[in-house]
Amino acid sequence: MLSLLYQEGPSTEGIFRRSGSAKTCKELKEKLDSGAEVDLACESIFVTASLFKDFLRNIPGSILSSQLCDKWISVMDEGNNEEKIKSIQRLIEQLPRANVVLLRYIFGVLHGIEMRSEENHMNAFNLAICIAPSLLWPPVSSTPDVESEFTKKISSLVQFLMENCCRIFGEEITSLFGEI
Repeated sequence: MLSLLYQEGPSTEGIFRRSGSAKTCKELKEKLDSGAEVDLACESIFVTASLFKDFLRNIPGSILSSQLCDKWISVMDEGNNEEKIKSIQRLIEQLPRANVVLLRYIFGVLHGIEMRSEENHMNAFNLAICIAPSLLWPPVSSTPDVESEFTKKISSLVQFLMENCCRIFGEEITSLFGEI
């Protein structure tokens, strides 16, 4: 999935904003869940993007860990960018290794898409709005007003992560997929 998103996402207008066919997504998700072979290259890239967001939303406790939710949200209240980056790196160290590896690849894809935002109309702000709710959610449900405020904060955090991904995850993030 990530490889396809890395290849096609940067040249796809509205990637992660537009949804794939709900029927196709449901059918493919059932096939993937059953372990059947699925050739996503034959599907719309919007279906792949929708399936990927669904995958992220189904990670127990979220990829950024709902247990660290308050700490993630408070990062954006810290002083300068250097302090924010150091705090983010400390939080990343607290995540399971599998989450960190997946985050690196996710931000490698998002970075590639953002770098071609003039073509795809998906800058860091737009991408963050679309993907942030799939990366972190509070450990308990709350009122719509509180959830709306949370979504704004996590979107701001994800935008910052994208804009500083090379400093946070390392410069090699731009070449994780090699020459595809």
